[in-house]
Amino acid sequence: MYFNDVHILIYIVFAIIGAIVGFFIGWCNERLPKYEKIFTKEIIHKYKTDLKPNYILMIINAIIYIVLLYIFGLKDNIINNINLIKYMFLSPMLLSVFVIDYKLQIIPNRLNLTMFEIGLIFAFLSGITQNMFFLTDALLGMLAGGGIFLLLTLIGGLIAGKEAMGFGDVKFMGALGLFFGLTNIIIISVLSFLIGAIMSIILLVTKKKKKSDYIPFGPFIVLATFIVTFVPTETLIFILGKIFTLGML
Repeated sequence: MYFNDVHILIYIVFAIIGAIVGFFIGWCNERLPKYEKIFTKEIIHKYKTDLKPNYILMIINAIIYIVLLYIFGLKDNIINNINLIKYMFLSPMLLSVFVIDYKLQIIPNRLNLTMFEIGLIFAFLSGITQNMFFLTDALLGMLAGGGIFLLLTLIGGLIAGKEAMGFGDVKFMGALGLFFGLTNIIIISVLSFLIGAIMSIILLVTKKKKKSDYIPFGPFIVLATFIVTFVPTETLIFILGKIFTLGML
């Protein structure tokens, strides 16, 4: 049985890999905020004693890998699979950002730096093996993503008299720009604020948060990023156009 020209057994393999990576995400989420080593023999001892697998993360990441495989398919060589591989690296880190920022209101520098380094590698690979436009677009995306959020952070700080948005978000958006390029990082920015506004209103109305409470923005960026990953750019531009013009265009 085939889905999008990929045999179902390949989907099962990707699901298993996704679940294994999901298990590793749980380990990273414990270590990264404490600035502890990730790749250490301690994980084996911890696994045998008291490390409990986060089955939710394992299932979510397995589903993400299956969807990525369905969307991008499986080509005949590594170069043609570069987007699939790129997002397979990025997705677990996005889940880490979501969980850590939601729980602790921080995005660890090591996590942002790792995303930046991997994004830079894939940007250069795309430029060298496909077209230099992809490298240029990635670098512009990095500048736009980090620049937009840096500007909003500084302006918000001046207006509110306190840090309106963490610099971890600025670094996060800069790293994401390398993966998505100029157009898509702008879409991610817009979507993240829309999602953030909607969710903030819901949290305030349900009284789960007060006006004075800090609401981490990282999870909103992550949700927007997954939407841009899974939904075609043209579709998102059309939807956002309808929203901001109140359906007049």
